[in-house]
Amino acid sequence: MNYLRIVINGIVQENPTFVLLLGMCPTLATTTSAVNGMSMGLATMFVLICSNVVISLVKNLTPDSVRIPVFVVIIASFVTILQMCLQAYLPSINKSLGIYIPLIVVNCIILGRAEAFACKNGAVPSFFDGVGIGIGFTIALTVLGMLRELLGAGSLFGVVLLPDTTNMLLFILPPGAFLTLGYLIALVNKFKKS
Repeated sequence: MNYLRIVINGIVQENPTFVLLLGMCPTLATTTSAVNGMSMGLATMFVLICSNVVISLVKNLTPDSVRIPVFVVIIASFVTILQMCLQAYLPSINKSLGIYIPLIVVNCIILGRAEAFACKNGAVPSFFDGVGIGIGFTIALTVLGMLRELLGAGSLFGVVLLPDTTNMLLFILPPGAFLTLGYLIALVNKFKKS
């Protein structure tokens, strides 16, 4: 099995944000800055990789009648570990992402990959699938956060680049998330067709 192809597939062909349009709630809500977008992407990637590997290991032990509840418990366990680590070591990130960290449990990207890939493949391919999808999601959230922060606050990763007179507050607000994401999806589709 070609692991590099699995990773590239998650970044490009099955990018959860730009292609599959999954996980829109954290995508639109947490990308008010580049740091928030990148943090949410990395947090989701951690849970995705860990849950993919564990689900692929227990798939033969899990009866079909309780498959989804078992997947949710596994995902929730890793989200709990993640949240405890963020509270202990990165409290500012934990505070800025707020309720969206516990909501990773019901993120359709993670449960979807568990159903579509992890429960049908071994641990190693599932690991690489988690890496690819996670990197694709992290890149998408970081780029979206960078554009919104640059246009709305005139800064990038907290470093002021543009004077206050050029800031467009709309891009920090929820409508700005929809506009920016729409333009990014259109741009990705244009490049995919060429």
